[in-house]
Amino acid sequence: MAGAQQSEDGEITDINVTPLVDVCLVLVIIFMAVAPFAVTAGIKVLETRAKAAEGKTAATENVQVKLTVEGKLTINGKPATFDGLPQALLEAITNSKDKMVIVTADVKNKVGQVVTILDTAKQNGAQKLAIMREETAPPAGAHGG
Repeated sequence: MAGAQQSEDGEITDINVTPLVDVCLVLVIIFMAVAPFAVTAGIKVLETRAKAAEGKTAATENVQVKLTVEGKLTINGKPATFDGLPQALLEAITNSKDKMVIVTADVKNKVGQVVTILDTAKQNGAQKLAIMREETAPPAGAHGG
């Protein structure tokens, strides 16, 4: 029984899988071509705590951006606004030695504000980005052990 012989008047009951295989192979090729573009773009960020970065680099070598819980913004100790952020960051990054921007924010800050600062810094020439959280004081009576 090498192949099923059918009469001319009989119904075709066999399934032809060739078109199914063709469609599957085309889909695999499409997914292989599109997969590299599906990776989402992001910002590479270093995360650290305030005490970990003390003494590692001089203050003039990087840009210090501080965001308070109230939403007040300072760049290298000078008050700034979100409207003037691009220009202020451009000037600070241009004057910095290693083009690193360190954003210090409180745990209660809005993520959107921090991301806006990081994105603006990257667009204005920052080569390295870091996030630090504000070091909170230990509760009264607590001691290290």
